[in-house]
Amino acid sequence: MTIATRLRSKMNEKGLGENELGRRAGVPQPTIHRILNGDSKTPRKATIEKLARVLGVTPEWLLFGSSHGNVEAAPAPHRAAKEYPLISWIAAGAWAESCGTFQPDPSTEQIVSDAYAGECGYWLEVLGDSMTPAQGNGFMPGMRVLVQPEGFDLVSGKFYIARLGSTGETTLKQYVRDSGISYLKPLNTEFKMIVITDDVEIIGRVVDVKFPSTFL
Repeated sequence: MTIATRLRSKMNEKGLGENELGRRAGVPQPTIHRILNGDSKTPRKATIEKLARVLGVTPEWLLFGSSHGNVEAAPAPHRAAKEYPLISWIAAGAWAESCGTFQPDPSTEQIVSDAYAGECGYWLEVLGDSMTPAQGNGFMPGMRVLVQPEGFDLVSGKFYIARLGSTGETTLKQYVRDSGISYLKPLNTEFKMIVITDDVEIIGRVVDVKFPSTFL
């Protein structure tokens, strides 16, 4: 299903036309029309938030459906929702070694997820636009991604957190295996693919994604 399909299904379910939905959401009717026609495949974040609120769904569902593209929650049918800390990208680089001694202070944001990221799971806030494609679904700046730092497999097409030894940078990218070579692929084509060499360490797999409440 596409954004247009999900939007239309909820409009039909609630008996809302383009004009009425636009009036309630504060979104111009032509904008809604472009989304429904598929002319606007990457609507503005504010638009998605307004439409989702009126339709009674989450922005994530409206954008991505039950899952975020190739992001899949690790199977955990019998586990309750769990809180994981939102940490910095710098801390993520050494998280596997430090999570056992991590002591969150009162200012550390804890975010709940139904996805299981292990005992050392953590959230990161997406920075920059290397994972925001010109068209289609991607990771917008400000979104939060839940990372499973242990016990994950490398699967081509899924999303991972990697530490680049050459620069010390920790980054979110899509893992791609092609013709025997592994790459870290940005979704924004203005950024270059990174060949995975011995100095690149995959330190976690993305298992959930959310918008922060400040977007609402």
